[in-house]
Amino acid sequence: MERTHIRPGTTVSRPTSAAAGLPVAPGAAAGPHPSPRTAVVWAVLRTELDRRAGEPLTVLDVGGGTGGFAVPLAQAGHRVTVVDASPDALAALTRRAAEAGVGDRVRAVQGDGDALAGLVEPASADLVLCHSVLEVVDDPATVVEAVATALRPGGAASVLVAGQAAAVLGRAMNGHLDVAAALLADAEGSAGPRDTLRRRYDAASATALLDTAGLQVEEIHGVRVFADLIPAAAAEGDPQALLALELAASAYPPYRDLAAQLHLFARRTS
Repeated sequence: MERTHIRPGTTVSRPTSAAAGLPVAPGAAAGPHPSPRTAVVWAVLRTELDRRAGEPLTVLDVGGGTGGFAVPLAQAGHRVTVVDASPDALAALTRRAAEAGVGDRVRAVQGDGDALAGLVEPASADLVLCHSVLEVVDDPATVVEAVATALRPGGAASVLVAGQAAAVLGRAMNGHLDVAAALLADAEGSAGPRDTLRRRYDAASATALLDTAGLQVEEIHGVRVFADLIPAAAAEGDPQALLALELAASAYPPYRDLAAQLHLFARRTS
């Protein structure tokens, strides 16, 4: 097993595939619906779940919506609380959990990410998911602090954020050079008041945000490195090849850093 340092104290494991000769993310087959959009995240989560095999975990899913992660985790025997601002999404979550036979293991709580600290008990979760939240909240530092507070010592956080480099590249490739320039120049990775996101991140800025809250980043992967760039016909023509390429490139700069999203897996150490 090859280990490559991201920064001092932070490493990513890269098991290699004897068949393909390519590095793949740990647990590459993990996840209910392996796809380029979610497989990398599920791979990292599966490694953590396997590490604690046989132990039912208390999971908090911030901004978990209709339960794309919550319901499979509940099906695996874990108890999941989903906090989301949308009552419609939570209603869909409740129906989905009931249909999957795990309604008793999924709890829906309506609330904004910014109000997370008042919605959950301190040191009550073994795993917190915070996916596509930090780019839209008023104060990401407060949310990350609440995530850290919600974790038990040794608990882990799965954080998914929008990537700034991918946004710049995407706008430029579509001919929106002025928007690309604005995104590149803005310290928070926003194109201005009409932008749908308040901010975007790179690996360094996202790591610094989690560090400040006392969360030690253990792994960083790119999510959707290629999936948003290649023609739909190519993706649909050989989805397994795209999936394998996404998994192989997910931990490697510079490909990782050009991904549409960055996935950080961090731990509360004390």
